[in-house]
Amino acid sequence: MQIRQVRTIALTAALLVVIGVAPDARRAATAQVPVSGQPEPFDRWLSSLMAEARVRGFEERLLNDTLAGLEPLPRVITSDRTQAEVLVTFDRYLASRVTPVVVRRGRQLADEHARVLRNIERTYDVQGRFIVAIWGIETRYGRVTGNTPVFRALATLAWEPRRSAFFRGELFDALTMAQKGEVEPSSMTGSWAGAMGQAQFMPSSYLKYAVDFDGDRRRDIWRSTPDALASVANYLKGYGWDGDRTWGREVLVPGAARETIAAGVAVRTDGCSAMRAMTERLPLARWQQLGVRRTNGAALPRVDVEAALLHVGERSFLVYPNYDGLLRYNCAHNYALTVAALADRLQ
Repeated sequence: MQIRQVRTIALTAALLVVIGVAPDARRAATAQVPVSGQPEPFDRWLSSLMAEARVRGFEERLLNDTLAGLEPLPRVITSDRTQAEVLVTFDRYLASRVTPVVVRRGRQLADEHARVLRNIERTYDVQGRFIVAIWGIETRYGRVTGNTPVFRALATLAWEPRRSAFFRGELFDALTMAQKGEVEPSSMTGSWAGAMGQAQFMPSSYLKYAVDFDGDRRRDIWRSTPDALASVANYLKGYGWDGDRTWGREVLVPGAARETIAAGVAVRTDGCSAMRAMTERLPLARWQQLGVRRTNGAALPRVDVEAALLHVGERSFLVYPNYDGLLRYNCAHNYALTVAALADRLQ
């Protein structure tokens, strides 16, 4: 496959599949092909789901409090198919999210939470500016966390065929959170996809990566900023983040270099399929030999790190292994590059 096909692949994927909006939801987004036809009646589906939940050992009282009498939310399905990460150009997506107000507020909060961020950096080896950037892009620094009932949102997406298996698992994980006493079911509100708290974690991500960093014996990503920020760091660390490296850089790829690269460098589409398309990783020195340059035309840094090349619109980027961690949070280049841009502005 040729590198010049990347943009065509991404556009095609945008028309066929839509990425989710929370850690791990995005990763599974392109793994399932949209299913034709109508789902079974919701009440019949819900009855079957509750029967399975009983077999799994969930308490009847919990099921009555969380699932009984639910109805699907049509706006959730609409949102799942019209996401800005896929349907908006990168420049427009970036401009709407990395504004002077967002940058200024991020710097203020980085100063305000400097001690906590330093402790998080020491514990998880993740730079504070990336943690704050994700916090800012996900929830405007904790201000916009969503008010959709999580169980209703997850049930809707688990019933709708397109990604039913993934969201069915998330629904059972949400029940696990409630049965363990992690959070009151009535407090479980979030995004249309069931992402919760300042970190916008899906239930599976909460169970695996949420941490108690303020020492109160609760993993409270809703009200505790230290817990939320440390949980973001733990998530990135879990996907191999290297605190000694950054995410990558924007570059120039002259026409002749582009043709050479297209003819000789393979494209990889692992992870979330075509929406993650980029080249195989090569050392920076090799990209220099192939004609890739900094945006000002200067030579690339002499750093011993491998990078992949990707194109978004008319812009090109060399991205280091840490970039994969940002894609794990939301498997769309628009999102990952925007987080990276905000992190650089916060530095």
